[in-house]
Amino acid sequence: MIDWYFGAPRRALALICLACVLMLAFGLYLQHVVGLEPCPMCIVQRYALVLVALFTGLASVFRSRGLQVAGGVLALLAAVGGAYTAASHSWIQWYPPEVVSCGRDLYGMIETFPLKRALPMIFRGGGDCSQIDWTLFGLTLANWSFVAFTVLSLMLITLLLRRRTAR
Repeated sequence: MIDWYFGAPRRALALICLACVLMLAFGLYLQHVVGLEPCPMCIVQRYALVLVALFTGLASVFRSRGLQVAGGVLALLAAVGGAYTAASHSWIQWYPPEVVSCGRDLYGMIETFPLKRALPMIFRGGGDCSQIDWTLFGLTLANWSFVAFTVLSLMLITLLLRRRTAR
C-alpha cells in the first residue's frame, strides 16, 4: 500500500488535492447546510486548504520532477501555516479570552461600511473564534483541522524526501 502511494508521486499529489477538496466541501456543508458561521481563523484555515489543494493539484498535472517538487514544497508551506493557525485556534478555544474580538456580523458590516470596505470583511468571517459549535469524538473543528494539516504535512514531507532519495 505504501509503495502504491509513494511509487507514483503524481497520484499521491492528486490524492492530497482530493482530500483537501473533500475537507473544503465538508466545511461548506457545515456552513451552508448546518448553519455554522466560520470565524476569521476558520477562513484562514480554508485559505490554507485551498492553497494546498491548488499546489498539489497543479503539481500532479505536470510530469516535470522540478514542478512536482516545487508544488510539493509550496503545499507543505501552506499546510504548515494551516496547522499553525489551527493550533492557535485550538488554544483560543481551550483558553478563551475575556474580551472576544474576532470580527463583526455580516449585516453590521454592510450597514456600517461602504460596499468596497465591507466585501473584504465578509471573507474574514464573523463567528467567535473561542466558541465551540461542533465536536466529533470530543475534538472541535479546530482540533480536527490541526490533525488534518499535520497529516497532510507529514505526507508531503515523506513524499518530498522519497523523491529526493529516489534520484
